Amino acid sequence: MKILIVEDEIPAAEKLKRYLLKYDHNIVIMETITSVAKAAAWLSVEEHLPDVIFMDIQLSDGISFEIFSLVEVRCPVIFATAHDDYALDAFKVNSIDYIMKPITYMEVSNALKKLNTLSSQLIKLNAISGLMSNVKSKKTKDRFVVKKGNLIQSIKTSDIQLFYAEGRTVFLVTTSNDRYIIDFNLSDLEELVPSKSFYRVNRSFIVNINSIQKINKYSNSRLRLITAYEAPTEIVVSRERVTEFKAWLEGDS
Repeated sequence: MKILIVEDEIPAAEKLKRYLLKYDHNIVIMETITSVAKAAAWLSVEEHLPDVIFMDIQLSDGISFEIFSLVEVRCPVIFATAHDDYALDAFKVNSIDYIMKPITYMEVSNALKKLNTLSSQLIKLNAISGLMSNVKSKKTKDRFVVKKGNLIQSIKTSDIQLFYAEGRTVFLVTTSNDRYIIDFNLSDLEELVPSKSFYRVNRSFIVNINSIQKINKYSNSRLRLITAYEAPTEIVVSRERVTEFKAWLEGDS
């Protein structure tokens, strides 16, 4: 299990580490971070994906809830704090437990057992959801309406080679390398384009299989895609998606 600790009190962080390793000596403490800004920066890196975060609430530069507004937190969170007036806010985010300081080994142990139970249940639910999604037909868009200046036109989905995001702006790129801003986010687009033809390789890119010209090995077991369109940044398949991406290429997904 990989764990991130967000805690600005060194004694509290060291105590938590001892309890975690006592619970399971195979636990990996990925990092100990002391501020909102550093936590947001660390979590914004695609490869940084812990299984759970132990997080204090009052940090050196603010309240840890600010992290959730700055970056997507993609794993469960266990809050460990001296303040009991944030419990409701905690469960509005990814929290699965709320431990009051001074923490005890029993509380840490119970929180991790709860995490393991929820993870097992989630695996079962995902399996059921996968079966249901195979039964239900997904409704996809055949075309997108785009606008450039005063010009409005309709573009067939089959004529799109990729979508990508720069901050909050999302672009559609056609097979003729024309680029348009569209009013969709990438999460919505994943559901609107056919999964046999399009795949979201990371947070910023969804590519059409027909647009991929080359696939090169990249650092940390990742893959780099070369497409007809010269994207503003490298198109890299994140490490956790490589196996699924290869299955998609082979038509198994």
